[in-house]
Formats: sequence, structure tokens, C-alpha cells
Amino acid sequence: MRDNWTDAENDTIVADYFAMLAGEEAGQPYSKAEHNRMVAQLTGRPRGSIEYKHQNISAVLKGLGETWIQGYKPAYNFQGSLVDAVARWLASHPEWLSGQTRRTLWQSSGRLRENPVLWIGPPPTVSNVPPPDELDRMIAIAHRFDAAGRDARNRALGRAGEECVLEHERAVLAKAGRSDLARDVRWVSEMDGDGAGYDIASFEVDGRSRLIEVKTTNGWERTPFHISRNELAVAEAMRAEWCLVRLWNFSRDPKAFEIRPPLDAHVALTPTSFEASFGARAG
Repeated sequence: MRDNWTDAENDTIVADYFAMLAGEEAGQPYSKAEHNRMVAQLTGRPRGSIEYKHQNISAVLKGLGETWIQGYKPAYNFQGSLVDAVARWLASHPEWLSGQTRRTLWQSSGRLRENPVLWIGPPPTVSNVPPPDELDRMIAIAHRFDAAGRDARNRALGRAGEECVLEHERAVLAKAGRSDLARDVRWVSEMDGDGAGYDIASFEVDGRSRLIEVKTTNGWERTPFHISRNELAVAEAMRAEWCLVRLWNFSRDPKAFEIRPPLDAHVALTPTSFEASFGARAG
């Protein structure tokens, strides 16, 4: 039995994986068997080892909050060096993430025309948590590469997600016979800026106010997200009206769940920064 994959071998198979993923996302046919043979020629690895390594790469991408090849189910028993190889590839191909954004926006616009109503499911809970080893590896990767920060900085992704939820809210109200309310749904962050503590002002079918903060990722439902101190304050002050809609798997097949205050009943809130100001030192 051969030793662990070398960095060079990992770099070879990661590059091949992204070539297949790019084809899949562009709707272009490709042969997994041909790709497998090519990697085998370059690395000398057997087919089964190559297939399993592709599943390992899917698991790494899942942890990073990225899409992965649908035919390669994530397998979580992978070398730490494989995570480094994926990170190297992404660092040397910064256009990939911007390309993800463009695909997200193109797919979003077409999807909004066809069917604006989202699939809304239950939020992640203890009862549906993955096995501990799997979850720990995914969380470790997400934190190491700041998946939450990356999504928060991706303004195009965030804007596309907000637009998706905006159209969903309007469609749900119209379908319920409340076109009067649907017309009054406002995209607050787009019209007034980001300071309100929520992105969309909508309504329940009975006319009650519904204030929605949208968080969007291309990753899985447990990808971490950033939430601001102001958003937390507004959530606490307006518990009856405020909710957070988490959009996930956005670039492929958008799904969502909703959580309501108190947020710390659903998620672990971890401070990630401090405000620094000039003045007299305390103590």
C-alpha cells in the first residue's frame, strides 16, 4: 500500500477536480472515466484511490462553503494536506470565486422569473446534526478559511440572496390573496442602506410586520455566517417582528430556513472583533 498522497499529487487531482466542476456548473458534458485515467497516468494511483480522493475534495469544498461535484459524495476521512492543496488552487485562481458570483447572479435572475417561491425547511438542530467527526472537520475548515467572512464580503452574493427573498415574500403574499401587501414589501437595504438591522420589510398574511435579515451562502446549511452587533440589537428589540432567513446551496438549488430571536437559542454567537478607540486607558 502506497504512502499518503504527496503535495504534487494532491495539486494534480485538485486541478482536475476543478476542471470537472467548472464543466458541470457550465452545463458541459465530461467523462469522469477519462479524467480518472488522466490522473492515474500522472500519479500512478489506482482508480479506486482516485475516486475516493475526489470524494475527499468534495468534503473539503463543503467545509469551505463552496459547491462540489454532485456525483462525488463528500467523504470526510481526508489528509490535512488536501485542504492545503484546495486552498493553494483557490489562491492561484481568484477568478473562480468571482466566477461563482457571476453564475449565482445569472441563475438567480432566471430562477426568479420561473419560480420565485423558495423551499423553506427546518433549521439545523441537534436532532439532525451530522456525526461528530464529520461536523468537527467541516467547522474547522470553515473557521480556518473564514467561510463566514468570505460570504459577508461578497456583496454580489448577498445582494442576489436579498433579491431572491424579496421576490419570495411578494410571491407568497400574492398567492395568499394579499397583493395589496405584496406591493408594499420593501427592499430596505437597497433603498435605505444597511443600517436598519434588517434587509427586507415584509408582512405576514394577516398584515403583521415581518422584518427579515438575509444571510446567503453557496455552501451547506451549517456554513457559519456573520451577524453584526446592530442586527443582534434590532433582533432583540423587535423579537415579534424580526427573523433571519438563511439561504444555502444558493448557486445550485436554493433552499432556506428561518430562525427567530433569541438567536443564541439556535446558534453559538462568537465575538470576532473589537472596536478600538483613542482615549484614556481604563484602569
